Amino acid sequence: MSTQAIHAGWDAADGDHGAVAPPIFATSAYAHPEHASLKNLFARKCEGFAYSRSGNPTTAILEDRITALEGGIGAIAVASGQAAVTIALCALLEPGTHLVASNRLYGGTTEFLDDTLQDLGVRSTTVDPWDLGAWEQAITEDTRVVLLESIANPGAELVDLDAVAAIAHARDVVVVVDSTLASPALYRPGEHGADVVVHSATKYLAGHGTTLAGLIVDTGSFDPRRCPERWRRLTTRNRRFGVTFADEHDSDRSGLLAYARAKYVTDFGATLPAASAQQVLIGIETLDLRMPAISQRCEALAQRLDGQAGIARVDHPSLAHRRDQEIARRDFPRGTAGVFSVQLDGGEEAAAAFCDALELFTIAVNVGDVRSLVCHPGSTTHSHLSDTQREACGVTPGTVRLSIGLEDLEDLWADLQRGLAAVQALPTPADAEPAPALA
Repeated sequence: MSTQAIHAGWDAADGDHGAVAPPIFATSAYAHPEHASLKNLFARKCEGFAYSRSGNPTTAILEDRITALEGGIGAIAVASGQAAVTIALCALLEPGTHLVASNRLYGGTTEFLDDTLQDLGVRSTTVDPWDLGAWEQAITEDTRVVLLESIANPGAELVDLDAVAAIAHARDVVVVVDSTLASPALYRPGEHGADVVVHSATKYLAGHGTTLAGLIVDTGSFDPRRCPERWRRLTTRNRRFGVTFADEHDSDRSGLLAYARAKYVTDFGATLPAASAQQVLIGIETLDLRMPAISQRCEALAQRLDGQAGIARVDHPSLAHRRDQEIARRDFPRGTAGVFSVQLDGGEEAAAAFCDALELFTIAVNVGDVRSLVCHPGSTTHSHLSDTQREACGVTPGTVRLSIGLEDLEDLWADLQRGLAAVQALPTPADAEPAPALA
């Protein structure tokens, strides 16, 4: 992992000037030696670059690197994690089709399924990811995709992906896994049945809170030719591009990614700038070192917080009350990343007091930074969801999400104790002044 994270996709000997680190190709267009060269590129008769809205050499290095890290056959880099989810699903779904999703998804993903995807004519059903019978029952003849997260946000819930994938594949349904919180340093979904993996590379892959980016990886297990009638967009000749994208499987490439890039990345303009790609590449170089260290700090803090006064519940896979504890031991031997949630007694008032008292943690809605971050999901990342949806995600008025960074463990613990002290100092209902008598 560490060797691939540093070397995959780039060899200094391949460059014109011997640059050791991948360079930023800061250009919008690319010169060609003759008319026929550019014509053939647009006719999809050769590979190369024409205009950076469809691809860039720096971005291509990032795509090769994440492909190697995930053990896939190809990848697309896009402008954000939300763009990665959107483009992957748009490439697999068409009006009248159906998607089954875990009910423990990031709030922005849930909003996309409930709103924009419905506008595009795609229905979705959500299920408890641990209820295998619910997955079975929810899949219909129109279902094309199941969607889940390898580590759920914000409660760090894990899932038996092997079991869910077996159910989906028995019905010729594609398995899409958002593995943002795990990263390939901790978990590779393709080894557990995922067909497509998406990342918000903004988080642990970039790692330093500087860059928005998203990635879509084809693990190589999805071949639309097995059920051509279910994947007509890939298995029939495309009138716009004049090719059948599924035919690219004959050259050990991904017809799905070629279609997604040609149509959705280009049409939506969801291009990842070269400078952003280089930032993610730099972050990935230390991914294999950062993730176990962050995971260890996170688990230690979750263990210390569990049972503290003022805390109703701590949600982390290492704790005894969690039903996914065995999955953590079996599938995540290097840790379960740095995001978990704490439910405070006292609701949002307690959550606000806790957050405001912290000095080392930064109040922000990002995760996966080297800096430790905190936020109140009920009023931010999950604020637009229904009460039922928030409850399914484990988000209550008193829920606080913590994203643990690389600061010293004891410094982080001292800061969390400041937050708990602020919660305990809040007046209880008995301490409140009596309401004035009515005249």
